[in-house]
Amino acid sequence: MEQQRIGSSSKPLEGAGFDPAFIPGLSSPVKADEPEDAKPAAEAEETDGVDEAPAAEAEKEAPAEEEASEGPVFEASDRRARIVADAKGVRLTLDEEQCEFRWDEIGAIETEAPRFGKRFTITVHTPDRRWYPIEVEATARSRFKEWEDQLDEVLDAYFEEDAQDADQGREEPRT
Repeated sequence: MEQQRIGSSSKPLEGAGFDPAFIPGLSSPVKADEPEDAKPAAEAEETDGVDEAPAAEAEKEAPAEEEASEGPVFEASDRRARIVADAKGVRLTLDEEQCEFRWDEIGAIETEAPRFGKRFTITVHTPDRRWYPIEVEATARSRFKEWEDQLDEVLDAYFEEDAQDADQGREEPRT
């Protein structure tokens, strides 16, 4: 009599669809050695009775003011997703996960407004043929046109500029 194995004999699936840490930079890797109840290093350190909250708030406010003065900014968000495009690049946030792209890391940005519904899709394409879509739910379908215009303004200011600089630095082949 042969022994039969109970359960699936297939290997578990791997990839970004099952593990966001599969894509470098998308999330921090999970440490298997660490017990679940262990506190992060930041929480484990004891403070000397000094309230650090006002200093942290000041740090968050200063970069926001700096970004606003640099040029056009596009921002769209809903209860789960958020996209910000400014002089530094494009940042995508979904729930607790976040990824950031500098302008030189972006090959293209694609937008898609659905025929029905209120979910506006923005996809960041990288030169290495990867793409990162994010959907943002609009309060009204009229926001789609507004978002398209704002994003075009940001792309004209930053993305086109970088592409032209790269083209100017490249010499045409002589024949």
